[in-house]
Amino acid sequence: MSRIGKLPITIPTGVDVKLADNNVVAVKGPKGQLEQKVDTDIAIEIDGSTITLKRPTEQKRHKALHGLYRSLIGNMIKGVSEGYKIEQELVGVGYKAASDGQILDLTLGFSHHVYMQIPVEVNIVTRQDKGQNPIITLTSADKQLIGQVAAKIRSLRKPEPYKGKGIKFVGEVLRRKAGKSAGK
Repeated sequence: MSRIGKLPITIPTGVDVKLADNNVVAVKGPKGQLEQKVDTDIAIEIDGSTITLKRPTEQKRHKALHGLYRSLIGNMIKGVSEGYKIEQELVGVGYKAASDGQILDLTLGFSHHVYMQIPVEVNIVTRQDKGQNPIITLTSADKQLIGQVAAKIRSLRKPEPYKGKGIKFVGEVLRRKAGKSAGK
């Protein structure tokens, strides 16, 4: 049995979970609302304040889907009740970040500014404290979307291994290289 899939999901107060007839789970809470289509082979039971998922057979496909959909529904419930937050740090001389609504303006050492349109489901805040690296803070109820946006921002200038310049997650430990030796 899937260790993840067999765990029941508790529904916190203030979160409303509905199951449509075509196996679509709709979750609504204080931070927003999300929907997820679930494979028809996976049975979803909502009783009171818990959700349990059951699979019909022990096939490898059913085992994989069992754990997958349990995790997705659990992430949706946590997202609409608590939300998700990702912080990224720009390390480098002259690196800057500014946000104007849903447009992120980055100065990353290129000859031009990099502009990025952020989806409306993701809130973005940039801050630049004196003597500190610029910080980009992303918040959203959708874990998949916020992770995808953060990965896209990071891919614009990945941290390099010698000086560590680039966009990194706050708290991320980079593996550094020694660099060139100083002669013989």
